[in-house]
Amino acid sequence: MTDWLFSPAPTPSLPIHGSPQRFPVRRILCVGQNYAAHAREMGHDRAEPFFFTKPADAVVVDGADPVFPLATANLHHEVELVCAVGVGGTIAGWAVGCDLTRRDLQAAAKDKGRPWDAAKGFDQSAPCGPITPGPLPDPAALIALSVNGEVRQSGRLDDMVWNPDEILAKARTLWDVRPGDLIFTGTPEGVGPLQPGDRVEASIGGLEPLVFTVKPR
Repeated sequence: MTDWLFSPAPTPSLPIHGSPQRFPVRRILCVGQNYAAHAREMGHDRAEPFFFTKPADAVVVDGADPVFPLATANLHHEVELVCAVGVGGTIAGWAVGCDLTRRDLQAAAKDKGRPWDAAKGFDQSAPCGPITPGPLPDPAALIALSVNGEVRQSGRLDDMVWNPDEILAKARTLWDVRPGDLIFTGTPEGVGPLQPGDRVEASIGGLEPLVFTVKPR
């Protein structure tokens, strides 16, 4: 019997602004508590950021709308600057991303000292806009997210505890960072819940915006 045989899934990829080429996603690394105000709203003092991961196929691309996930009653938005790692393991481009989080599952995992995988690495948990190649347009750019036209998150990139170059250097001490890696660099304060039907607009000055609607299951 050959019922178990199947073709490999296609490699997830992101569009590159101004280019017909696409960026193949190898894996997704994420930094937690990298904005001091967000760390405080989550009940923590300012501290060294730490990493968690999402699978490459968690990325949601090309303006697609993620489906409200299973097993949660408290889905949260977290707007983030995303670094795209290119040839030589350097940051080759940037995008606007949204780290969707099953906050109730995360809280339960924290209480029991368990991993966050189910809270962070679920299907369609990483909507991401197109990659803009080159240097970051402005380290002081505004980063913001609105839901149904209401601003929920607003900050500046230079509010980050660790800047992107420092984050990349830290990641290299833990992984063999390679082309195709995405690094979500943390979120400012104002994270909050999403419901099916909510329209999310996320932006960072100088980058292509990320817009999606949460679809009902």
